[in-house]
Amino acid sequence: MDTAESARQTDIEAITQVVATLEHAQQNELPDEFVGLFRADAIWTTGHGRRLFGREEISAFTHRVLPGAMKDSTATYEVEYVLFIRPDVAAVKARARYWTHDGEPVGNAGSPLYVMAKEDGHWRLVACQNTEVIDV
Repeated sequence: MDTAESARQTDIEAITQVVATLEHAQQNELPDEFVGLFRADAIWTTGHGRRLFGREEISAFTHRVLPGAMKDSTATYEVEYVLFIRPDVAAVKARARYWTHDGEPVGNAGSPLYVMAKEDGHWRLVACQNTEVIDV
């Protein structure tokens, strides 16, 4: 593996860790950990279409809805594909699955898209949208 391939793999691992941290924050209802993943000027569209602009608005929403959100179920996230738009910008396609605490699937899967930027050596969420997957 050459240096460029090695750097790319390191970035994919770091991006995957951001998604794992997002999962951890949601599963454990940690709004500050969740919000800390976003760039200050990030935008986020929730799975129900609510548009949030900037970390402050994302924080207010997350602090209102995340505590108690996992009382009946939880979510897991799997990175499916990473497209590097530039070496420091990536579009990340993930698959979200929702589960009861007994491991039974709940509802439809989610299909989040995370655009991330690498700043000061850290990958941050910049523009995100979660979409419910409905089989037609």
